Amino acid sequence: MSATHTAASGQSRPDMILLGVVGILLAVGLLMVASASIALGDRQHGDAFYFFERQIVAAAMGLAAAWGMAKVPTRVWQSLGPWLAGVALLLLVMVLLPGLGRTANGSTRWLNIAGINIMQVSEPVRLMLLIYVADYAVRRNQEIRGSFFGFMKPLAIVSIAAALLLAQPDFGSAVLLIGISFTVMFLAGARLRDVGLTLGPVVLGFALLARFSPYRMKRLTGFWDPWADPYGDGFQLTQSLIAIGSGEWTGLGLGASVQKLFYLPEAHTDFIFAVIAEEFGLLGSLVMILLYVLLIWRALVIARAAAAREHFFQAYVAFGLGIWLAMQAAINLGVNMGVLPTKGLTLPLVSYGRSSLLVTLAALGLLLRIDLENRGLASATKRRVNGRVAR
Repeated sequence: MSATHTAASGQSRPDMILLGVVGILLAVGLLMVASASIALGDRQHGDAFYFFERQIVAAAMGLAAAWGMAKVPTRVWQSLGPWLAGVALLLLVMVLLPGLGRTANGSTRWLNIAGINIMQVSEPVRLMLLIYVADYAVRRNQEIRGSFFGFMKPLAIVSIAAALLLAQPDFGSAVLLIGISFTVMFLAGARLRDVGLTLGPVVLGFALLARFSPYRMKRLTGFWDPWADPYGDGFQLTQSLIAIGSGEWTGLGLGASVQKLFYLPEAHTDFIFAVIAEEFGLLGSLVMILLYVLLIWRALVIARAAAAREHFFQAYVAFGLGIWLAMQAAINLGVNMGVLPTKGLTLPLVSYGRSSLLVTLAALGLLLRIDLENRGLASATKRRVNGRVAR
């Protein structure tokens, strides 16, 4: 019996820490979306649980997607790598076409078909391109290690995707995509000089883009000194800091947040952590951070286990998912606490955002599949060794 079949047949138990942490974060997210959006849902839609109900549906779809991803052998996704890259670029182009992309708050990020918002395309694109880069890193590993051109070929695709994201504009998703891709390429053995020669101009380009984009400069000035204009450019950050400070040690209690009552913009999406801090205090905030540390740790443990068995595609995907979750959570928390300028990235599994929740759960289903295959391989190896000893 093959190792893959062993894993798929359920003979190996999944990572219970991973499942437990994901379950807790998902439950906390649903609870906090309900708490943070009650007033907004009632005012805008006449339904206090308008956002909560939609998040529940997205969670159910995401869990179904995770189950499906956990059932598909990873070799299938590896074989689809180049095709997924093509689909990713097609989605990014489609969302910019008149009639297909929906614009909200100055950004065109949603794919809209027949008047229905299908998805925020940056979310599935991130997963598709991670699979593509991981597949390339295995197929062309010698080129990556020995040639600057070999190193640059997959990054050219990623750069096109990042440029299309910036055209939406979605600065945060572009930064996240570049960060994940460079990390995977570096782990695959890319020379440090190649990484440095490429990453330096990318960072400079992002800096110049921020410097010469008026709305991004407003975000930066609001970030550097939000109290200089607390009712203008610094309004969102000052309200977030007030919410976090109001929570003190143990918080005001579930549902007792004041800032979510139309003071703090995007309280149920980008700034949900501020509401958590206000309602559960410093202790609750530290528990949330610990849960993310555990989640990222398990992803890296699974990646190391795959690498130890020389299953490098699975290792690169798992490392990439760990870096993805780490970067996204760190950026969101940094924005909420005033450490980073506003980026518009959700808190994984917690913030309201149907596309984000669905794709994050699907990605975690893929991570679970990698873990199950690791355990299946370990079981098969153990049986072979025991068989030899018995003979």
